[in-house]
Amino acid sequence: MQTVRIEIEQQGGPEVMQLLTAELPPPGAGEVLLKHLAIGLNFIDTYHRSGLYPVSLPSGLGLEACGVIEALGHGVHDLKVGDRVAYAGGAVGAYSTYRIVAADKLVLVPDGVADEVAAATLLRGMTAQYLLKRTFPVQAGQTIVFHAAAGGVGQIACQWAQALGVRVIGTVGSAAKAKMAAAWCDHVLDYNDATWPQQVRDLTEGLGVPVVYDGVGAATFEGSLDCLALRGMLVSFGNASGAVPSF
Repeated sequence: MQTVRIEIEQQGGPEVMQLLTAELPPPGAGEVLLKHLAIGLNFIDTYHRSGLYPVSLPSGLGLEACGVIEALGHGVHDLKVGDRVAYAGGAVGAYSTYRIVAADKLVLVPDGVADEVAAATLLRGMTAQYLLKRTFPVQAGQTIVFHAAAGGVGQIACQWAQALGVRVIGTVGSAAKAKMAAAWCDHVLDYNDATWPQQVRDLTEGLGVPVVYDGVGAATFEGSLDCLALRGMLVSFGNASGAVPSF
């Protein structure tokens, strides 16, 4: 079985990505052969490519995808050939036409969920879950700040938080994104406006917020600290604008 995949032999810009053809072995015990139908693209893929999050080289890229099972390895009983499944996380290498994947990392995709939605939702959905439910479990009646509210994680997390009875102050980087985020945020601020931390203070009667979820990084780090309430928590979970400075 041949697969076409993207591989990098060195870290750098998009130019280091190579499109290669490679042989795949049959699936081993506990594994399946998966034909990808849609592949998720995530900001962390650029970190792996650039070296911000180092990977062993040569390396594939990509962490999540949706596909259909083509063959089963020994001992796989809960899945069958033809099942449509999705996965997220684990070893990099989703940028490929076919791939060998551990069966216990797969979830069945319900009818009615498009391939593209399944491939693009698991990783950001799990991120939203650990942010809102584990890192800082939000409570009804609280006010929070969520950066990049129009982004992939922000779209899920802000809607989820609102459904839990949380007042959401979302930040964005452009007017177009502000228009989008207004659909799932109570207030939308532009994090390029240096006054946004004071605007948060104004919206909270000077108290600040108990938590800021920050996937933007360097551009919002200082402001995120400035708008926290006493003993508030800054959750830094991404570096879209670069790594946070030393502090």
